[in-house]
Amino acid sequence: MRGQIPSDTSPASGESPPWQDPRLQPAERAAALIPHMTLEEKVAQLVGVWVGADASGGGVAPHQSEMTGADWSTVIGNGLGQLTRPFGTAPVDPVAGARSLAASQTEIMAAGRFGIPAQVHEECLTGFAAWRATVYPAPLSWGASFDPDLVEEMAGQVGRSLRAAGVHQGLAPVLDVTRDYRWGRTEETIGEDPYLVGTVGAAYVRGIEGAGVVATLKHFAGYAASRGGRNLAPVPMGRRELADTVLPPFEMALRLGGARSVMNSYAEIDGVPVAADEGLLTGLLRDEWGFSGTVVSDYFAVRFLQRLHRVAAEAGDAAGLALRAGIDVELPTVDAFGAPLIEAVKAGEVPESLIDRALHRVLAQKAELGLLDADWQPLPEDVEELRLDDETGQDIALRLARESVVLLRNTGGILPLPAGRRVAIVGPVADDPMAMLGCYTFPAHVGPHPEHGLGVEIPSLREELARLVPDLTYAPGCEITGDDTSGIAAAAAAAAESDVCVVAVGDRAGLFGRGTSGEGCDAADLRLPGVQAELVRAVLATGTPVVLVLLAGRPYALGEEADAAAGVVYGFFPGQRGAQALAEVLTGAVNPSGRLPVSVPRDAGGLPSTYLSPPLGRRSDVSSVDPTPAFPFGHGLSYTTFEWSDARGPAVWPVDGEISVEVTVRNTGSRPGTEVVQLYLHDPVAQTTRPVVRLVGYVRVPLEPGEAARASFTVPADVTSFTGVRGRRIVEPGDVELRFGRSSAETAAALPLRLTGAEREAGYHRQLLARARVTPEGAG
Repeated sequence: MRGQIPSDTSPASGESPPWQDPRLQPAERAAALIPHMTLEEKVAQLVGVWVGADASGGGVAPHQSEMTGADWSTVIGNGLGQLTRPFGTAPVDPVAGARSLAASQTEIMAAGRFGIPAQVHEECLTGFAAWRATVYPAPLSWGASFDPDLVEEMAGQVGRSLRAAGVHQGLAPVLDVTRDYRWGRTEETIGEDPYLVGTVGAAYVRGIEGAGVVATLKHFAGYAASRGGRNLAPVPMGRRELADTVLPPFEMALRLGGARSVMNSYAEIDGVPVAADEGLLTGLLRDEWGFSGTVVSDYFAVRFLQRLHRVAAEAGDAAGLALRAGIDVELPTVDAFGAPLIEAVKAGEVPESLIDRALHRVLAQKAELGLLDADWQPLPEDVEELRLDDETGQDIALRLARESVVLLRNTGGILPLPAGRRVAIVGPVADDPMAMLGCYTFPAHVGPHPEHGLGVEIPSLREELARLVPDLTYAPGCEITGDDTSGIAAAAAAAAESDVCVVAVGDRAGLFGRGTSGEGCDAADLRLPGVQAELVRAVLATGTPVVLVLLAGRPYALGEEADAAAGVVYGFFPGQRGAQALAEVLTGAVNPSGRLPVSVPRDAGGLPSTYLSPPLGRRSDVSSVDPTPAFPFGHGLSYTTFEWSDARGPAVWPVDGEISVEVTVRNTGSRPGTEVVQLYLHDPVAQTTRPVVRLVGYVRVPLEPGEAARASFTVPADVTSFTGVRGRRIVEPGDVELRFGRSSAETAAALPLRLTGAEREAGYHRQLLARARVTPEGAG
């Protein structure tokens, strides 16, 4: 039941107070409630509580032991803003978890004067991060699919499962653009190109928000551009990199997706921590972009202003800095926004108006979610039927995994694996279900609970390949980490006795050094972990044709080993059905259509260097280091062949207009397949240095053998915009090219154009997308 509404606020007629009236706008309802709240009640709405978090420091993150352990009955006495991860902290049966959450909500409503339930958030980067929930492919796999529609379908399914369990907010998607692959959280990103990240990320947001769940964009902004690829390290970023590479995905997700929440980045940009950056969190995000939702802190980020960044002397100072900058809610649990903030307000050090500003946003969002309604019920409908891993979710996970597998090399037609041949599979991830899972999946993130198991069925690659290849032998060869080479000889012997050897190498996702990929698991270089490279070389030395399969959270340097392997296949933590998808691709049951969302480097130390490089960032005669990747962004092969022809477009492009360009693609092979047509902009001369090419459009083109289709793009001139010498985003007249590419390095056709007119500014409300369409040959 709801708490007793104070008599001085109850309407004389007995009607519900205005903040409970769904006929009023959310902002009106919030404004009506705030004047009746005490300072303590206000502040209680700006914090979360993390029940059951491991206070020993060995669970989720460093410094956690210093900032957890709040007493439940004390905390909820004045109400509560958020409940942190009731499903994602320890294994709990979904139905039991939903009932327990409802009981907690009932306590919260009864304890506070206004009977307001908490807003509940969970992680959902690879699906609902809960025990017995479907585990979808990691975000790099989303990028590899080049399929926003399927990602939106996945996110909608995730959102519906969250909502059915009583969860209101999901902490996803990650919109950081990969800048240095050594960064442990590369696996959480969608790729190294802002257009790909923005379009796929916006699709995810539409899916989650369409299910009635608040999407949370993270990490705003600059987190992935840390010096040396180290977690939380300083970011030496100029304003053009921020404006042209880092911010566009957030713009897309807000404008094209409708996200209602943003999470701050842990980063400090040019010496200013984002959690204290009023210019970024308020000046840009709210005043310029018009964002009206909530800004939530990344976990412990407010206290980190004192403990790690040292721009605040005390917790109250940190709270004041964060509030002033624009952070509305402290997550994951009450700390600096608790007693230290209340004391700072009473001492006159923090204006209460800042609390009211944040509170208005929080209450308005709760009103949107129905949490202020008088008839809101804590127990979801049909709770006994709650299943978080069902056939629909598994089907989506499988389809996305299939589309995300990238075939990088296939010499001599080694793939698909020929029927009736002896096949060996070796390598440390070959028989490891965890090799399918990213850091933010429940089993990897929460840690091992042997008595509960993984919660869902996750076959290994060996298990799935054995279903399709009768004569399959196996030897692990080595561990993912460590220097033990004692098993390599046996793996090489198994390879020597086979006609083909599949070598499966890669990562184990984890947290803060407990994995080779994941949050806080940064790499010093891009060599394969442990002695895996020795294993690959030993198997190659046998002379048996090798198919190198990588199951990883980042691109690893594949120099001589990639050149010597007959086949190379990449899977970016493809989820619980990922092994099936990989086995189907290896045997030809599925024709691969994935494309690289990140370049695969040739050398382990020539970093950082993504494809978004100006001329001097590429191979040149003024440096002895050649950063040319082994496989470029956008690369991916098929088991069929495609012919591109008849590229068309106009010669003139008004700086305030749009044009249409098109190309014909024909399947010239003997089996169905999907080509991914990529459209790149080349700007040969500009007032600032520009990437040699950058993605401005793409579309998947499925074709039957012999079938052809026209891939057409309507391209606004705004997509050519960049930050000019005066610091403003402009569309600059002059000569450019639009290139139809099979990848960022392979151009099928180039269309020269001239942008005409006067230079003009293109701000936040510019057109963001090139609209793509596929028309079968002969259709109107």
